[in-house]
Amino acid sequence: MTQHKYLLPESEMPTQWYNIVPDLPEPPPPALHPGTREPAGPDDFAPLFPMDLIMQEVTQDSYVDIPGEVMDIYKIWRPSPLFRAHRLEKLLDTPAKIFYKYEGVSPAGSHKPNTSVPQAYYNAKAGIKKLTTETGAGQWGSSLAFACAQFGLECEVWQVAASYKLKPYRKTMMEVWGAEVHPSPSDLTEFGRQLLAADPDHPGSLGIAISEAVAMAVESDEIRYALGSVLNHVLMHQTIIGEEALLQMQMAGETPDVLVGCTGGGSNFGGLSFPFLREKLKGNMDPTIRCVEPAACPSLTKGEYRYDFGDSAGMTPLMKMHTLGHDFIPDPIHAGGLRYHGMSPLVSHIYELGLVEAESIGQTECFNGALQFAKTEGIVPAPEPTHAIAAAIREANRCKETGEEKVILTALCGHGHLDLASYDQFLRGEVEDSTWDPQQMADAIATVPVV
Repeated sequence: MTQHKYLLPESEMPTQWYNIVPDLPEPPPPALHPGTREPAGPDDFAPLFPMDLIMQEVTQDSYVDIPGEVMDIYKIWRPSPLFRAHRLEKLLDTPAKIFYKYEGVSPAGSHKPNTSVPQAYYNAKAGIKKLTTETGAGQWGSSLAFACAQFGLECEVWQVAASYKLKPYRKTMMEVWGAEVHPSPSDLTEFGRQLLAADPDHPGSLGIAISEAVAMAVESDEIRYALGSVLNHVLMHQTIIGEEALLQMQMAGETPDVLVGCTGGGSNFGGLSFPFLREKLKGNMDPTIRCVEPAACPSLTKGEYRYDFGDSAGMTPLMKMHTLGHDFIPDPIHAGGLRYHGMSPLVSHIYELGLVEAESIGQTECFNGALQFAKTEGIVPAPEPTHAIAAAIREANRCKETGEEKVILTALCGHGHLDLASYDQFLRGEVEDSTWDPQQMADAIATVPVV
């Protein structure tokens, strides 16, 4: 009988997160203080994060124990299933084997609770009363709202205006869990008011929403900020995805030849790929590992590798990353969670070391791949992982041409049940590939400080 899914029992769920930094051939460049341009220390991050998370950000330990309180909440949906996409393979008539790790089984419908839960836990442990954050499509905002509800924390979210208008039920989901939600830019911060004065219909960006959430977080000792991607500790929390997938691929008797992951800020990609990259560095396997980003916001494939602010107002520490410039405003594509001007410093560093590849794909190819996937596998994907699906289909079609029986692994990081307005527009022929404006990037890069 054909086996479609591979399930780990709760007793075999990994009990540690993996930190890839000690295993890299070179350490990543440090974050810099925005004022002094000197390497940022733990105290520089203290206004934003509790000390437990700051220590995880800079730890040189290869593994960090997952607290029991976090494990208990994880077990609401973890371990998540690994699927073999037999029906998609048949549709494509490919000799390739396609596997996907499905993170849409979480309460928020995405991979984001893997880090929102520990972030809420460590903040509650530190006596913090409220968390602020940004969100694009709403997966991160809803995940943090869920996590805050588990630990009795208040939650305030700035959602990118383009997504706030297009995806109203994400806002409702956040409010169900008790969060207060604002469109960004908003009239609640000085930076937001400046942007709205210049353009009352400003579509917003993740960088702008980060600036607003950070500005509100630093106003009180009882408030901290939570970030859903980019930073080392966030990517580390997500590695439970890859650790489980390693065990499940062993159950399937397969080793991936190609691993692809959608990449905006880097958390989904790092969560799946880092444990496999560890095994590659040890010589236990040799997969091609590929980042897949939107053509309208191609930080890895078109951006510059340099120090830049993580937010648009220049309030955060400077991080060395592939960036389009912190003033860059991407087209309001449907994959709102990938509309970030920069890439995770850790993913950027690994890309610079030549350990991973990158490609960008336009949204019409992604939606076409999503329809093929939904019609065969039955799951309507969130717009973000459609980029990885499109890349997996590209690889499977190449195998059809060459006759290679490659094993392809990806992560379906969330479902698209609250993104159906995007699918409706695509089905009505109203979605086109967004444009890439190199001049806009050049203008935005010109505002980046020279370090």
